[in-house]
Amino acid sequence: MQGKLLKNINDPSDLRKLSVEQLKDLAQELRDFIITIVATKEGHLGASLGVIELTIALHYVFNTPDDLLVWDVGHQAYPHKILTGRKDNFHTNRQLDGISGFPKRSESVYDTFGVGHSSTSISAMLGMAIASQLNGEEYKQHIAVIGDASIASGMAFEGLNHAGVTDTNMLIVLNDNAIGIDPSVGALKNYLTKAKIGQKPKSDNIIEALNFKYYGPIDGHDLPTLLKTLNQLKSVSGPKLLHIITTKGKGLKQAEENQVTYHAPGKFDATTGDLVQQSATELPPKFQDVFGLTLVELAQSNPKIVGITPAMPTGSSLKYMMEAFPDRAIDVGIAEQHAVTLAAGMATQGLIPFCAIYSTFLQRAYDQVIHDVALQNLPVIFCIDRAGLVGQDGATHHGVFDITYLICIPNLMICAPKDEIELRNLLYTASLGLDQPIAIRYPRGRGHILEWKKPFNTIPLGKGQLLRKGQSIAVLSTGTIAHNVNEAINAIAKPISHYHFGFIKPLDEQLLATILNEYHTIITVEDGAIKGGFGSSIIAYANQKQKAAEIITLGIPDQFMHHGSIKELQELAGISTNQIINILSKIK
Repeated sequence: MQGKLLKNINDPSDLRKLSVEQLKDLAQELRDFIITIVATKEGHLGASLGVIELTIALHYVFNTPDDLLVWDVGHQAYPHKILTGRKDNFHTNRQLDGISGFPKRSESVYDTFGVGHSSTSISAMLGMAIASQLNGEEYKQHIAVIGDASIASGMAFEGLNHAGVTDTNMLIVLNDNAIGIDPSVGALKNYLTKAKIGQKPKSDNIIEALNFKYYGPIDGHDLPTLLKTLNQLKSVSGPKLLHIITTKGKGLKQAEENQVTYHAPGKFDATTGDLVQQSATELPPKFQDVFGLTLVELAQSNPKIVGITPAMPTGSSLKYMMEAFPDRAIDVGIAEQHAVTLAAGMATQGLIPFCAIYSTFLQRAYDQVIHDVALQNLPVIFCIDRAGLVGQDGATHHGVFDITYLICIPNLMICAPKDEIELRNLLYTASLGLDQPIAIRYPRGRGHILEWKKPFNTIPLGKGQLLRKGQSIAVLSTGTIAHNVNEAINAIAKPISHYHFGFIKPLDEQLLATILNEYHTIITVEDGAIKGGFGSSIIAYANQKQKAAEIITLGIPDQFMHHGSIKELQELAGISTNQIINILSKIK
């Protein structure tokens, strides 16, 4: 599997022994190696194929790890990982107990900064560069690699704005391929698109206006030119930016032609590049598609409905509304803070904004949720995708904190449907008009119901639901973890009650009071952080009412969960079907 050159590369010092001509061969071997493994093990493909020559050149020219290199976002870090001592266990990438899919400081000295969210590289690298100055280590080089989608984020511009007035020895490599996960958007993207290799974008260069020395654009797949340029920049003082133009998916025809699909394509044929076809058996829908398709239905009869997403139209399935109503569905780019306040502005004018955003990315707009939406009690509808454990992307992407960080915000309703039909009806209910904001959280992946496109029904706000009546023991769940609870109760011979709290806030206090009076043992189950989450709110209410029932809370423990399949991680967290069975079996 490993080519004759790659098999001898265990760290960048081995790489630097090769000639420039050998580096070209190594690039092909590295490309083949990544394609072969990702074809069966899955992962982020296109971004890594696009930076193979750049990765080789950076480690060849700079004295890593003494010279510091930060990748932004990290999707493109596979070549970096392979060249820095992780080649032999690269096949464990993103698997339980294997290496991470993103740079991770605890994994390698070459991973100078952990990344998973975009647009952090410039700020982090500037911090390192200033530290080098204060530590008397001016000899160190500081390199941040950032994409054209990531550099458009507000945080990246904050870093640029600061770096431009320093004299730090800092190089930003702008990897311009006109696509993040979906195609890049916005005025900066249009500006960069005008750049041609060997020709600046404009005479009034925006980078130079920020006091950076600008170089490029150059061909990011031309190794000799990359090497020559990087060597020259080593001796240039002050902040500088090298603009390279690359092709995402370079070297695999299908990945170049279908860059959105081949960002993370799943299993494919390493020889032909063709995707492995799924079983012809009809599958339940993905929750993101229930959201996206339902929103189109609602928008057809309500012209006030608009959709917003920060750079995830495909991942959130807002793409369906973008196709049906392009004027009413907006991709704002990697700009979560802007997305939330944009929605707030729309709500002041009577529109009904659905802000579709991953749980892990909503964290980045927390102030805007509080200050711009909730404080003004504006009826923004937050559609929180990827809530709960997300699997192989790991700690940077798990959506396990949203219940805890939202539950303390006044005016904000929080709900978690148990299945696709309930999600559909919550979206419908919210679309009818609310007098406060609402957050609807739902997981990554597929549900369990094939016939989910039922006629709409209004859901009573703030009401819980009895799913199964038993005796003495009651399980209270919120969200789709109800499926695991149902399986567990079915598997044991005990008459156990199961209540679904689709509304985490406000709680159905009338129902909860009844439950606390009737059962001696109550178990709460959630796919969110156990500290300060749904279970904590049940305990708080019981304490307030001086109810003495034993309450056991199950959820994500007070630690960062790393990568693995969702089933594996649920088992570790104690919320899998088997773990719930174990808990229920021990209660008398």
